[in-house]
Amino acid sequence: MLIHRFGISVLCSILLTGVVESDANAQATVPVPVPSDMRRVRGGVFRPFYRPVSGETVRVASFALDQHPVTNAEFLAFVRAQPRWQRSHVVRLFADERYLSRWQGDTDLGADVGERQPVVAVSWFAASAYCRWRGRRLPTENEWEFAGRAGEHAIDASHDPRFVQQILRWYERRLPDQFANVMSGTPNYWGLYDMHGLIWEWVSDFNPPTVSSDSRQPGDSEVSRFCGGAALDAADRGDYAAFIRYALRYSLRPAYTVQNLGFRCALTLGR
Repeated sequence: MLIHRFGISVLCSILLTGVVESDANAQATVPVPVPSDMRRVRGGVFRPFYRPVSGETVRVASFALDQHPVTNAEFLAFVRAQPRWQRSHVVRLFADERYLSRWQGDTDLGADVGERQPVVAVSWFAASAYCRWRGRRLPTENEWEFAGRAGEHAIDASHDPRFVQQILRWYERRLPDQFANVMSGTPNYWGLYDMHGLIWEWVSDFNPPTVSSDSRQPGDSEVSRFCGGAALDAADRGDYAAFIRYALRYSLRPAYTVQNLGFRCALTLGR
């Protein structure tokens, strides 16, 4: 496992030098106002699911986030402009064989895939490339979790039983044959749609979350490190919804595609 992780890390650092440089540029100060298809999330302090090494809480700077997940129509425009990210052209190193498998062809959504439905079955590499193409970036895990805590009228609804139960009910549903269009529901406090209840979403630093066990210990599997000792570091071991999200992210690799996993983009805002 250590070899596998080391190989992935080295490979990504070699192949994604441009990604890191581009993301650094994307995080530079951007003009105000926030683009019309994004919403400003005012920064603040929150307690993430896993306790940070530095203390109980982390500070998130203000940032902008896409109002809704990226749609099929939006991603279609991207692959038309960047053919190397089309299904038949993409390098398997950057997306597995299920990449855009819901689409009928490279630039054909097909009759069963709506333009306003969220794009899914995209890899982390593809999602990152799309955001860079838009002059944006993927949100960090802390940014996504901070924004995702908001309820309809509260910045933090993570302890509201009704809010938590709605999320858990969605997690229990079977994968739909068709997704609803984005923005079909009600926005949260920040004006963001579909943070929960439609699809899962990539974050920039999706893997691995902070764990307490030493990965160099012989026989220490990923499952035991996440579900065993690492669970003791959870800020709220009763927050089952957050645990599911972190567990899913931990299971991913950057070339993986999942039939209900999409993304949205973020922007770092200047002071």
